Amino acid sequence: MLSTKASIFILSIICSSYIFVSCNDTSGGAPGAATAREGYFTSEDNIRLYYKMTGQGADTLVVIHGGPGMDSEYMVADFEPLADKYKLLFYDQRGGGRSTLPKDTSQLHMTQHITDLEALRTHFGFEKMTLVAHSFGPALAARYAITHPGRVARMVFLGPIPPIRENFWERFGDAVNRRLTPQEQKELSVQYNAMIEGPDTKEACRKFWNIALKPRLAAGRKVSIIKGDCCAASPEAIRYGMDITNSVTINSMGNWDYHGDLPLVTAPTLILHGEEEAIPMDMVEEWVKAMPHAQLIKVPRAAHFTYVERPDVTWPAIEAFLEKK
Repeated sequence: MLSTKASIFILSIICSSYIFVSCNDTSGGAPGAATAREGYFTSEDNIRLYYKMTGQGADTLVVIHGGPGMDSEYMVADFEPLADKYKLLFYDQRGGGRSTLPKDTSQLHMTQHITDLEALRTHFGFEKMTLVAHSFGPALAARYAITHPGRVARMVFLGPIPPIRENFWERFGDAVNRRLTPQEQKELSVQYNAMIEGPDTKEACRKFWNIALKPRLAAGRKVSIIKGDCCAASPEAIRYGMDITNSVTINSMGNWDYHGDLPLVTAPTLILHGEEEAIPMDMVEEWVKAMPHAQLIKVPRAAHFTYVERPDVTWPAIEAFLEKK
């Protein structure tokens, strides 16, 4: 059986997401990457946060990657369909990718991730933000919307973790384990340890995600459909994010339960969740029950990466939602 920590990383998948060659090597860059604008902004506790702006259009979408401990590169290439109509602002959360890897792990608390989003807003001068978030990302987006309700215009959740922790890891872990053979489970553990402690972090990272992504896709889907690269970061950032950021940030959330605060979220919210997702659908439905302006689309023949597995459903649904007045 997979450990809770290994299950967290598979969820975080998200080199998915977002991230995972697949996680393919996308060193050549996604279409339009040559015109991307990159840089850094600084949070209130002097953490430097990397960002990349791609796409064109009058409106900007702030894209929140999964993890925690991952980075935005696992999403950039696969989000290209939105770049024709919108500017896409990706950023690497603290403790991952090209952003600061804090020596003081107390700087990896969920509250600081919320502060970083507010720092992003003020840095770019947005009055309100439209947030598009994947996997762990919706938990961060929702907490930001609870804390700063007047600063969020709309939200899109893709394959979100549920708004309550109770029974989640057990059910999620069981679903993942059922989709892996005993040999795959063993090899996943071997490659995780090699990624953290071995001499070739990048190679082990790719082998890890090539197994970890399998149970996060619908039956018959190949990992190669994902263009994003979950192993694009430096070896140091990969080790830090997977070994430290992920567990510290998740643990800082405690036995999370958003139900009491979600009625405060006034922003219209669209949720897309694959019908073959390991994250239980009934737990995701709790978002819709608690948020006054949320709607859920259940996506057939898709799991954690609806935007890659069913782009014919995902992108039109998102565009129609964003165009509503």
